Amino acid sequence: MKQQLIEEIGKIKQQLLNISDSLYENPELGDQEYQSMQKLVAFLKEHQFEIETNIVGRATAFKAEFNSGKPGPKIAYLAEYDALPGVGHGCGHNLIGTMSTGAAVALSKLLHVVGGSVIVLGTPAEETNGAKVPMSEQGIFDDIDVAMIVHPGGTSHESGESLAMDAIQFSYFGKPSHAAASPEQGINALDSVIQLFNGINALRQHVTSDVRIHGIISEGGQAANVVPDKATAQFYVRAKSRDYLNEVVEKVKHIAEGAASMTGALLEITNYELSYDNMITNQVLSDVYTKNLKETSNQAVLPPKATYGSIDMGNVSQVVPAIHPYIGMNEATLVPHTKEFADTTITEEGHQALHDGALSLAKTGYDVLTDSKLFKAIQDEFKKTK
Repeated sequence: MKQQLIEEIGKIKQQLLNISDSLYENPELGDQEYQSMQKLVAFLKEHQFEIETNIVGRATAFKAEFNSGKPGPKIAYLAEYDALPGVGHGCGHNLIGTMSTGAAVALSKLLHVVGGSVIVLGTPAEETNGAKVPMSEQGIFDDIDVAMIVHPGGTSHESGESLAMDAIQFSYFGKPSHAAASPEQGINALDSVIQLFNGINALRQHVTSDVRIHGIISEGGQAANVVPDKATAQFYVRAKSRDYLNEVVEKVKHIAEGAASMTGALLEITNYELSYDNMITNQVLSDVYTKNLKETSNQAVLPPKATYGSIDMGNVSQVVPAIHPYIGMNEATLVPHTKEFADTTITEEGHQALHDGALSLAKTGYDVLTDSKLFKAIQDEFKKTK
């Protein structure tokens, strides 16, 4: 029946290319992807998916389900469709959303025979405030058995790891005064931020090599002759596991408190974006997807990418067996988050990646639905990992 999947993808290929190219031409930032969402939802409605929008309180999030009415696993494909400011779809989310949607539609045509359900989850704002986080926390994945997403890249890679991440803001509040005439009456909030940076730099030699801490001063005063009474720094803190990240974050917070004590400023610590957990690849599921991709694509599939980034798919992988592999666009030197990357998504190579990714996802979903031993192995690995 996999031959039928090839035929089904062939039937909708041009529509998928049109949708992806349209998203490229009309990029929308996170939580503002109204047109992008509507295009994907309209296509899914056309193929008899039941649609629920505005889930988890996010206006551009959706759940689309095709239920066969027969028992079987629930397969979820995750769709991203947010763009980057000034770059557009420099991370290829136009391809991601369309690949997942195409895979789900193709697989739905076989469900009357094999049973089970296929779901598309529209997940806004991966680049900033990923909707997969509240989806994971609010039970969207509780009745889902497998979750998959494929990311475009220069080359194809097996699913691997990502770092857990907290986005932390440190706001210091001091006391203004004339910096030359009466400096003794001021409390310099900017000095606290500078000491925060110095303390974090000293911490770097005492954490494991996977840890990444990087930040900016988003507010540091208004004029050189006025003691700054407010200063703010924003940091991303990352580590290979959530448990170790929590330890590092506590150390960073102690440094921040010490910086406040040194100057007499008051400190407020908040999270300015949602926290991402580390990605845990389900290896059994990953191996099946890789096998299907190798059968579908003429590009090599490389081992997992060495990455120091963070993705909200990590949160999903904590609650359901999941994979996040990469599909190549036949350009090894391609750099994500660039205009060149975005432009490649609408080339022949980008279109081929869309086709191959959607078909490989659909084939993998079919394998999970029809092979009970495979399904059990996936679930057993997940239980052991947890």
